Amino acid sequence: MTTRPAARRFPMGAEILEGGVSFRVWAPDHDDVTLVLEGGGEHRLAPDADGYHAVLVPGGGAGARYHYRLGADATLYPDPASRSQPERPMGASEVVDPGAFAWTDGAWKGVTIAGQVLYEMHVGTFTPEGTWAAAAEKLPFLKDLGVTVVNMMPVNEFPGRFGWGYDGVDLFAPTHLYGRPDDLRAFIDRAHALGLGVILDVVYNHIGPDGNFLKAFAKDYFNDLHSTEWGEALNYDGPNAIGMRDLAISNAAYWIAEYHFDGLRLDATQNIYDDSDDYVVAALGRAARAAAAGRDIIIVAENEPQDSDLVRPLDRGGAGLDGVWNDDLHHSAMVAATGRNEFYYADFEGTPQEFISAAKYGYLFQGQTYGGHNGPRGMLALDLSPDAFVTFVQNHDQVANAARGWRLHQLTSHPRARALTALSLLMPGTPMLFQGQEFWASSPFLYFADHRPELAKLVREGRHAYMANFPSMATESGQKQLADPEAEDTFTRCKLDWAEAERNAPILALHRDLLALRRSDPAFSAHRRPAADGAVIGPDAFVLRFFEAEGDDRLLIVNLGRDIDRKSFPEPLVAPPRGRRWEVLWSSEEPDYGGTGTAVFETAKGWHLPANTALVLKGTPLGDGAGPGATA
Repeated sequence: MTTRPAARRFPMGAEILEGGVSFRVWAPDHDDVTLVLEGGGEHRLAPDADGYHAVLVPGGGAGARYHYRLGADATLYPDPASRSQPERPMGASEVVDPGAFAWTDGAWKGVTIAGQVLYEMHVGTFTPEGTWAAAAEKLPFLKDLGVTVVNMMPVNEFPGRFGWGYDGVDLFAPTHLYGRPDDLRAFIDRAHALGLGVILDVVYNHIGPDGNFLKAFAKDYFNDLHSTEWGEALNYDGPNAIGMRDLAISNAAYWIAEYHFDGLRLDATQNIYDDSDDYVVAALGRAARAAAAGRDIIIVAENEPQDSDLVRPLDRGGAGLDGVWNDDLHHSAMVAATGRNEFYYADFEGTPQEFISAAKYGYLFQGQTYGGHNGPRGMLALDLSPDAFVTFVQNHDQVANAARGWRLHQLTSHPRARALTALSLLMPGTPMLFQGQEFWASSPFLYFADHRPELAKLVREGRHAYMANFPSMATESGQKQLADPEAEDTFTRCKLDWAEAERNAPILALHRDLLALRRSDPAFSAHRRPAADGAVIGPDAFVLRFFEAEGDDRLLIVNLGRDIDRKSFPEPLVAPPRGRRWEVLWSSEEPDYGGTGTAVFETAKGWHLPANTALVLKGTPLGDGAGPGATA
């Protein structure tokens, strides 16, 4: 039997205490708020401080279902901080006992950003079943692959039968579509037993348009000082902002405290508007770390304007987060892969220098003019640790924006895809894979959202209008490529086919070996700056030299063009370590990975660098008969 706490942990929601169940809700627009229990029984909440209403109901416990009635309005509303919505977003809320789950992760210390490998997962499409229980069965596979942290896309309750999760309306309630709340806890407990962390994607920039009932409780959940591309801005800095700030800040802490998540990924932070003296992103970060109670957690942000202050310490005017997504690297990689730079790729050329700069400095745009904005983008980030930049060549947004939801290996040649994969997994930064990338899944990842017909029509039209920004998709034939977001087939086609993990074993081995190399080789696991330097050695070729403390450096050669045969390179980064010569440690063209084999790269005639190949070189002591001609 679990011990019930004596006092509330969070400012809102239903919590089981020693004396019964405490219900507390922010409803400053109402003098009369009534708790309506399913099966009979009503309780009027008493006004509390700062616009809250509260009541303690003796007895009761987990499983009780309830609504709120506001004043004379006969409509019954769910709890804005409901811990569970067993049927649907607008159905009855359910009391949950977080202390009933038998955790086994007492020795788990959490995770820091250094040395992690992230894996972005959409639970609904990760397995055929689309549940936390089914996803948990795949955790040993991810551990064997070399993943260290699962980045779970949003799981709070959202309308419809399927969706990405970014249109959530019940921020505290894990969606009933994936299982019960304790199924999510079991997933995380299992991950910790395997040595894997789990972070959660959370959305604090807007509330989904379908089932958004917050205004019924308080108009001040929103304000008109700002606007977002998804509708009304949430009120973090306007008059009477306490309720919305409490909702977001306590929600961030809640996922850490009651579900043992190892951190958060904050969606579209550029649309979290707050001009107050205490930036809500920094505030919720502090609350999440406090809720971890001594465990280490990581907090990562998506931020299109590339505000590097997000990851600077609080005492230096930053928000104190740990990482930011680096879209710049992805954009350069896609242009290099496809040769096309439409729409938001227009400022990128996919050149060797772009990859070198990304390896050395993270963001490519750090305050200079950006054509997509017709003005400056970003701010200097030259001082940041490489670990602060989450690097990827696939994620949910970018795959879905490839018209038919195609993945990198479907948009370019297989040799080039292997070479770009090696670059993204070995370069400085915190690498991230998108589900199925590790075995070149053939299933697409499309935009899907199940809404009522009138809203579905608007969502479909909006999606078509957005994708028309790509000239190739602005034509009638281009628009025909786009799947209907509301079609069930759009959703089901995105489910991974796990038989492909076995059929595509060479590609799985490629990813596994690269992650093992990154993990075990000191030159690739460095967390300092500069971790690497680079040089252009051909129109489509470059080298990155990874510095190891004892001088045992590694050289990554990436050639995304045709074969290169050169007698010499007037570039000191190509020189082998003192008293050594280069030899191949790893090649993307090995037959074990589906390649055609790697020719000897250095002979008496000079260097041969095969087309669309990545090579990792290590220094080996000069042997008998190895003279100056054996070095670069």
